[in-house]
Amino acid sequence: MVKIGNIELPEFPLLLAPMEDVSDPPFRRLCKTHGADMMYSEFISSEGLIRDAIKSRMKLDIFDYERPVGIQIFGGDEEAMALSSKIVSTVKPDLVDINFGCPVKKVVCKGAGAGVLKDVDLMVRLTKAVIRSTDLPVTVKTRLGWDDNSINIDEVAERLQDIGVQALTIHARTRAQMYKGHADWSHIARVKNNPRITMPIFGNGDIDSPEKALKYKNEYGIDGIMIGRAAIGYPWIFNEIKHYFKTGEHLPAPTVADRVEAARNHLMWSMEWKGERLGIVEMRRHYTNYFKGIHSFKEYKQKLVTTDEPENLFAIMKEIEQVYAGYEFV
Repeated sequence: MVKIGNIELPEFPLLLAPMEDVSDPPFRRLCKTHGADMMYSEFISSEGLIRDAIKSRMKLDIFDYERPVGIQIFGGDEEAMALSSKIVSTVKPDLVDINFGCPVKKVVCKGAGAGVLKDVDLMVRLTKAVIRSTDLPVTVKTRLGWDDNSINIDEVAERLQDIGVQALTIHARTRAQMYKGHADWSHIARVKNNPRITMPIFGNGDIDSPEKALKYKNEYGIDGIMIGRAAIGYPWIFNEIKHYFKTGEHLPAPTVADRVEAARNHLMWSMEWKGERLGIVEMRRHYTNYFKGIHSFKEYKQKLVTTDEPENLFAIMKEIEQVYAGYEFV
């Protein structure tokens, strides 16, 4: 069993990564249904929360069925991080997570996300500010370092644990790599094998199959895995990995009917949470991933991303299910 504060997770938990414009309540609900052990919100700007920005406030929505769930915040100002931590605590998530890993320029330029990797003293101060402002467990997600010449994850892990961080997720790339190139998990293994480190260490980066998940579990000795991009349009990956761990065998691949059901639920839950119009529009980015690999699908994709009425969208999905019944994915 893995523990984060009072949160008890199963042995070797599978976590859903916080992803901007993806990890909202409807998507989290879908991943929870398919085996994710812990969820995180999209990352939330501390400055946005303090300004009472509507988009930032919406990201605070959490529901009991998705617990345990963490809310992730980012920022580069101690006072703003402390205040946003207090705001987050009012909605009673199971933990507060700090993002020190986002490589996107607009975040880094504000001295937040992965930008903080260039100043570990600042990272420590920001983290202390959050810890002092909440009674909830505080965790961190970060990267190996700014670039290959400044990999500092060993120092970061020790210093964060020393001030009270209760779990660390490490994306096995530097900020300079963004999401490209090789994810080097050997650095994560070194942190995990440091005798000073007692907090759970979760690995993240390029886990896209049950085989790779098992290989990395055995090879790097981490406490669990965080899955991000591989779950987009494919929430089945969580249960597929768990089944493979137990049996060494693969679950049957999701059928077209399974994919339609997932897309239908995602759309329905999106409309319930965001309102009909916004739910329909923001769902459009997901259809390609749900129906990836289906030949001659262009006409249906075009219909899905241009149709505005819920009943017509559900009718299109039903037609897809009928037309492609028995379709075998290569």
